[in-house]
Amino acid sequence: MNGIGSSSIGSQDLPSPFGELRCKLSREDLLYTAYEIFVGVSRVTGGRPLTYIAQAEKAAAGASIERSLSSAMSSSSTSSSASSSLHRSLTSSAAHQVKRALGLKPGSLSNSTKKLSNIAELMRVQLGISEQADSRIRRGLLRISAGKLGRRIESILLPLELLQQLRPTDFPDQKELELWQKRYLKILEAGLLLHPHLLSDQSDFPFRQLQRIIHTALDAGISSGSIPESLQSSAMVIATKSPSRSGAEFDTCHWADGLPLNLHLYQILLESCFDSKSGSVVDEADELIDNIKKTWSVLGLNQSLHNLCFMWTLFKHFAAMQKMDPGLVTAAETQLDEIAEDDLARSDPVYSELLDSTLTLVMNWAEQRLLAYHDSFSSGELGLMRSIVSLGVTSSKILAHDHRHQRRDDADVARARVDNYIRSSVRTAFAQMMEQADMSRRSMKDRPLPILSILAKDVSALANKEKELFSPLLNTWHPLAAAVAMSTLHVCFGWELNQFIAGITELSPDAVRVLKSAEELERELVQIAVEDSAKSDDGGKAIIREMLPFESEPTMARLTRAWIRERVDSQSQLVNQILQRQVKEGTDMAPAVDFLRTVEQTVDDFFQLPIPMHQELAPELYAGLDKSLQICISKSKAWEGSPGDFFPELPPLTRCGTEPRLWGKKDKLQTPQKVLPNQERDTSALTKLCAAINTLHHIRSEVDRLEKRGGVAARLELAVAAGRDETQRLCETLAARIVFVDLRHVFWDGLYIRDGADMTRAGPLIRELDLALEKISSSLHNRVRNRAVTALMKSCLDGFLVVILAGGPRRRFTVGDSTALERDLKAIKELFLAEGDGLPEEVVDKAAKQARDVLSLFGEDSEAVIQRFRRAMEEKYGVVKGKMPMPPTTGRWSSGEPNTLLRVLCHRDDEIASKFLKKTYGLPKKI
Repeated sequence: MNGIGSSSIGSQDLPSPFGELRCKLSREDLLYTAYEIFVGVSRVTGGRPLTYIAQAEKAAAGASIERSLSSAMSSSSTSSSASSSLHRSLTSSAAHQVKRALGLKPGSLSNSTKKLSNIAELMRVQLGISEQADSRIRRGLLRISAGKLGRRIESILLPLELLQQLRPTDFPDQKELELWQKRYLKILEAGLLLHPHLLSDQSDFPFRQLQRIIHTALDAGISSGSIPESLQSSAMVIATKSPSRSGAEFDTCHWADGLPLNLHLYQILLESCFDSKSGSVVDEADELIDNIKKTWSVLGLNQSLHNLCFMWTLFKHFAAMQKMDPGLVTAAETQLDEIAEDDLARSDPVYSELLDSTLTLVMNWAEQRLLAYHDSFSSGELGLMRSIVSLGVTSSKILAHDHRHQRRDDADVARARVDNYIRSSVRTAFAQMMEQADMSRRSMKDRPLPILSILAKDVSALANKEKELFSPLLNTWHPLAAAVAMSTLHVCFGWELNQFIAGITELSPDAVRVLKSAEELERELVQIAVEDSAKSDDGGKAIIREMLPFESEPTMARLTRAWIRERVDSQSQLVNQILQRQVKEGTDMAPAVDFLRTVEQTVDDFFQLPIPMHQELAPELYAGLDKSLQICISKSKAWEGSPGDFFPELPPLTRCGTEPRLWGKKDKLQTPQKVLPNQERDTSALTKLCAAINTLHHIRSEVDRLEKRGGVAARLELAVAAGRDETQRLCETLAARIVFVDLRHVFWDGLYIRDGADMTRAGPLIRELDLALEKISSSLHNRVRNRAVTALMKSCLDGFLVVILAGGPRRRFTVGDSTALERDLKAIKELFLAEGDGLPEEVVDKAAKQARDVLSLFGEDSEAVIQRFRRAMEEKYGVVKGKMPMPPTTGRWSSGEPNTLLRVLCHRDDEIASKFLKKTYGLPKKI
């Protein structure tokens, strides 16, 4: 045989949804039985008379009998033919629309097949029935018709009747005769005992008797013409006692209408609609189906069962084809739509069970492809994929309807199934990419990339493939197809990323590469999900909530902070080492400069880290470096000491006799024994101080540059303040040294000294100060020069006040000397103004304000100064009775300060001041 019986186009891979037969019937046995029913039904319902006249019998003696049987059968079928003509005219017109309605393409039958004379002959060829077997079957049916004129086919126990009509002369040998006998016996067993229309009580005598007879005959065999009467009687009792499905009694033999035997037989008939070689639907499918439906009366079927069985047959052929034909699955979908609308049939529990088993197989088969659709479908097979998705979803919708007709919303069912397809397929594809990424990494000859970096690129490619190819197709059933896919990819990669993160402890290049790749991937996945879900009811919030943020950025921040702590700790240790070396090697600013280089390197290294959060974390790095840099600047002293170390100590006031002395011997200000000439003066200290000031300026400039590095809002405030304070200290120290050490001979030891009536003036001091200013200008950077000059000016003005208020016994002033003092003060100011090339005038005026205030006292007479002194003392101590207390020396000189007023009086060379001092503090009247 070369038809369905032999090839069945590989469809045996799918199990039958109708259940397995509990007997040893082969597929060939079922093919013959199905064909016998089809031929028998076609003959009785008015088709061409199934006449058969073999060539060998033309000369035989029994030829006239066969012709008479044929004639009798033809005449007996006239009435039945007329009764069924209206049915044929109605059903045929509808049947011819089958292929067009189902969207089926015509088959490719051979030329010999296309020339077949009628549908029965086409069925024979399609089922692979040989001509010899066909002749044998037709002969048997003719013999049956001769003895059962006017009987309907459904009232005939066909296997038993054909068994009785077998003749040894019909077969080439005894072996083939026995095969046919056993087939009929097995069919009787299957239809009456194993799969009856209605279950029989197995203890009944007819049941047990028929069972015994069949088993005995199968074991021992039967001879032609010796069929036991008991076989016929018991078989007829069982076949005719069962009522029809409607409950009415009919003269009907129920031998082929029990489940699942009837469905197996019917499916074989339906398979004749497909070409055995190509699997395509034959051109005559309309006529075949029209005639196949006539077997319903024998098989106990109806339109609902036909739809279910035909859908399964279409689907089975589609699934079995190596190159799937979307037309077949489209036809199966059409049948599914009819099944879905058949609510009345669903109330039948038997049908409902068959429906569930059939659709479950269809759905499972579809899901085997759809749960990994990346492997199942290429970009050129999206149409096929759409059909299979529709098949799976439609099956799911029908299965979702419970037996009480309480149905879930179809859209919810479809969305749930497609959601499952997407998530499963994406997870499967992700697992495959993991394996592939691992293989790619192992194949790298140079330094291999981390597997997650490779995987991130693959996931990105998969995400875009999903978005461009599959999501538009799946949107038919799931409005958020792309978002679901992105969420699933996000979860899959996130799990792997978390495993990676748990194992990293430092900001290595591999760790940074992985974390950056993860961040870029997350941004891409979230963007696609947001765009896809923008029009959903909740704006995609539910999907986005599934996408728990990757820990890539927090992890990078955590590892960067650890890197910062390590670097800052290292810098702190380096500061200590530098300062310890400084103590051994001497005072110098070089350690701070060296340390600044390491700070710059740390900052450069930080901004070279491939992380996205420089702006956020830079302040933490700068804060740690700021403290270390502050300590290094503050403790790297280029000059030990302060301006006060050079300032003369002022002893308490007293007034003595004519020696003359202003201070007692024990409190006399210590002065050098000898002052060095200008050319022999030590200038190394001045040079060293200027170099230190320049170094601090360089450090400050570098700190400013570091603050602007990378465009971050980070400040080195402590270092800036330390540099500013240290620069100011050095400038003030430089100024104090110049005034009170380098220029002591013209300032402290020479200014306003009385030699009789003459008093030295500020000319020599101005000349020496001018030389000092030239030295400062040539030694210091222009950005710090004014600070040093300002400090020198202030120190000079402070010295000026000290000289006139506490300059010792050789300095005595009259009211007339105030004009000379004011001129000298003006000369000092003009020196620092330098005709507009020096300090700003407002700076100079502000610095000289205190000196001008004090000098105003020198122009007042002694009585006026005494009155000022009394008021100042009253304000400070209240009303004083008797001797006034000696006001302490504060150094904060002003015209309203008691100590300043007292010193003006002590240096006043007149009688009024002397009497007041003698009376108030017991000081001698004469100087």
